[in-house]
Amino acid sequence: MEFNVKDILTILPMIGVTVTAFVVIMIEAAFRKSSNMSYLVSIIGLIISIGLAVESLSWRGTSFFNMVNIGGYGNFFSILFMVAAIFTIIISKDYLIKQGVHYGEYYILILLSTVGMMLMASAADMIVIFLGLELMSICLYVLAGFMRKRIKSNEAALKYFLLGAFATGFLLYGMALIYGITETTNIQTIVVNSHQYAQLNLFWVGMGLILIGFAFKVAAVPFHMWVPDVYEGSPTTVTAFMATGAKAAAFAALVMIFAHTFVEGERLKDVLSVLAAASMIIGNIVAISQTNIKRMLAYSSIAHAGYMLVGLAAANELGRSGILFYLTAYTFMNIGAFGILSILEKEEDKNLTFEDYAGLSTKHPFLAAMMAIFMLSFIGIPPFAGFFGKYYVFAAAINANLTWLVIIGVLMSAVSAYYYLRLVVMMYFRESDLPLLVPSNPANNAVLFVSVLLLFGLGIFPSVLLTIINNVFI
Repeated sequence: MEFNVKDILTILPMIGVTVTAFVVIMIEAAFRKSSNMSYLVSIIGLIISIGLAVESLSWRGTSFFNMVNIGGYGNFFSILFMVAAIFTIIISKDYLIKQGVHYGEYYILILLSTVGMMLMASAADMIVIFLGLELMSICLYVLAGFMRKRIKSNEAALKYFLLGAFATGFLLYGMALIYGITETTNIQTIVVNSHQYAQLNLFWVGMGLILIGFAFKVAAVPFHMWVPDVYEGSPTTVTAFMATGAKAAAFAALVMIFAHTFVEGERLKDVLSVLAAASMIIGNIVAISQTNIKRMLAYSSIAHAGYMLVGLAAANELGRSGILFYLTAYTFMNIGAFGILSILEKEEDKNLTFEDYAGLSTKHPFLAAMMAIFMLSFIGIPPFAGFFGKYYVFAAAINANLTWLVIIGVLMSAVSAYYYLRLVVMMYFRESDLPLLVPSNPANNAVLFVSVLLLFGLGIFPSVLLTIINNVFI
């Protein structure tokens, strides 16, 4: 078995990010105090790789013996991952310097984790999904404990590693069962021929175990218990990357495997509907009682996983498109919100509670305005992209006769307004004598402004992104 140059050309975006990571490794090995150089090289490498991904977006087919999908779906997600990585790297520099952990290894781990995410989204074979998942996860385990002198960071890394390894066991065993029954690990072959195995209970056991593994990665109830502690203990910029890139990568794999109309798939639809309902209810209700903003956003992340699972349960074209639109909007909302937290956070987890943000509008009007917009988009208020993300997945569920699930989603969105608007009220209608002064950084402000601009743009012209998304499913 030999592969040719054409195979290499089909994965140029992945090669670009991988080469960038290796270059940064060499920089770190060759130069002392090279963190600033690693920072710049990482951003330049990612920008070049985005260009390569855009160039090959219209390509279709498979490569490497039908194990990797070319262009389209995989490239769409790859662009999203790389944009999230660039934004994360930009907001990380000042944060890492402030925390005393500005080391070049951080950028290497972000880059390699991004490669893992790109592998997952471009996979046409379960083995490639597993390779990508492991590469992404191992890097994130290390990043979670990057502030190694802080107990909470160590705890977050250990919890994430132990529970993540346990969940990966479920996933791998499920893949083994599916391979044993179908004699293939090719996703398309399994989906197309699922009618041959629909009567076999062991087939659904395998699918169930795979679903458990991915449900852990997307933080769906009841596989969500790691999220609050890991999000709170990890460096804030790492949390931003976890909540966006890692979640999007897991959903990319979930959509590939489960967003199809299976023969006798009603039981699968019922399971996905229960996961979605439980995630929306528990995520939103528990978020109400949180005083720490990172923990609130962690439970919010669980709730948003539930909203996206509504689109997956619908198992129709609008549901698939809705999930991709939602993930895009959610990426910019989360990067922005956690970015502001990282700017205002001080040593030893200070300035992370709701009370700490009292009067922010008078001290930092730009940051307060940006945070307010992100909160409104989280709720799903127009004209922001968050509104259309929810609209599309709910519309897909109604078309699939899951009206009861939409009712739960709408009610839980109303509940979420309480804790999101609570932060807005604190910033604009409460006063505080406590100092909350931080130096302004043009690069950080640019990331926040671009995120808000994209949320506005996608909210006012959602058809632009939806057209691109519909094309990647062709």
